[in-house]
Amino acid sequence: MTPSTIQSSRQQYRSGPVAIAGSFSTHRALIASLIRRDIASRYRGSALGMAWAILNPLIMLLIYTFVFSQVFKMRWGGAAADPSEFALMLFAGMLVFNFFAECVNRAPGAVTATPNLVKKIVFPLETQAWVIAGSGLFQAAISLGILLVAQVVMKGVPPWTFVLIPLVFVPLLLLVLGIVWFLSALGVYLRDIGQLVGHLVMMTMFLSPLFYPVTAIPANFRSLFYLNPMTFLMGESRKLLILGELPDWGMLGLFTLGGALIAMFGFWWFQHTRRGFADVL
Repeated sequence: MTPSTIQSSRQQYRSGPVAIAGSFSTHRALIASLIRRDIASRYRGSALGMAWAILNPLIMLLIYTFVFSQVFKMRWGGAAADPSEFALMLFAGMLVFNFFAECVNRAPGAVTATPNLVKKIVFPLETQAWVIAGSGLFQAAISLGILLVAQVVMKGVPPWTFVLIPLVFVPLLLLVLGIVWFLSALGVYLRDIGQLVGHLVMMTMFLSPLFYPVTAIPANFRSLFYLNPMTFLMGESRKLLILGELPDWGMLGLFTLGGALIAMFGFWWFQHTRRGFADVL
């Protein structure tokens, strides 16, 4: 191995916010290309192709809305509330949770699914987290479009505050990147983590105010639910997209800081464990 190759390899293993930004900036063209390939590969060979990007969240919304609003007779604002209100509130929460769940579920296999990239060529493995997140953001953007169209049909013009929804996805993206970096590295050494993560994501779904408002949670348990970051982020998405309320700027700032810290820890963990990837795979 030449000195220049050794130096390049060492630079790949740097961690910290500057290293994260530098890696993204250096490999942004590669990341964009891999995101496009990842999105296309999902629907390649299917008869409807990219139409499934719209149909999947729409079918899920219809099923959940029917089961919870018609079978279980749940209403978001009480017994007299319009079932369409439940559908919109549910979908606004799904917008946040589905992005989180998709990325976290894919995280444990992010490195193990591509052993050739680890063993045979010099490849910036840390970019896999950006690819997973970027692919998830694409699906979230499709779902957002469906939600806005549904609002126009059911309620009229959406509130102007919907343009602020990227502010909710900033801390969510940072949180997801940190988790993906951490789990993708851990998944190389502990293959069982993939099975465990699926159960944890399912548990997170039912312990988040996705199918019910926070006010439905008993007061003595409510503080525990706020330890789940999905609780705050779902609430903020509903305020911006449905209720037309401004976000809690202070809490949003704290969540963004917390997300940044998690992202830095996840990246540090990935960079300091990747040296053994080739040996394990």
